Amino acid sequence: MSTLSEVYAQYPLKVDDIIPLDFDSVVTVPDSHAWPISDGFESNDWLSIPTIDLKDPDAAKLIGHACETWGVFQVVNHDIPLNLLDEVESEARQLFSLPTTQKLKALRSPGGVTGYGLARISSFFNKFMWHEGFTIIGSPLDHARELWPNDYQKFW
Repeated sequence: MSTLSEVYAQYPLKVDDIIPLDFDSVVTVPDSHAWPISDGFESNDWLSIPTIDLKDPDAAKLIGHACETWGVFQVVNHDIPLNLLDEVESEARQLFSLPTTQKLKALRSPGGVTGYGLARISSFFNKFMWHEGFTIIGSPLDHARELWPNDYQKFW
């Protein structure tokens, strides 16, 4: 069985498929990011996104069904302290508010798993998604050193 790192190394992306749009520098939507208007989505469909109670004995089955049906779900009763979620959100805001040139210092390599960039799923679509992401597996210390060279100690 191959690890994620091995699979990604076997199927590297082009650098252009990794670098997100610099939202601060665009004035109009580039064609590469202009998605067609969809007629098939009703505006109230989002109300049906499943909510999974992790204390439900069938939670694993419900998660599998939600992934297959929606690709997304909301989780309740996860027992993660709210102050930890607030701290994670604060760190994410700090990361994504960095200038693009700084974020690019931690750009995921074409065959890599971790770092800054577009999700690997983006290459399956004919238009780029309007997002940026940062994948962390294991310790974020090396990326933190690249992003905050003078203030990475809190990631130890």
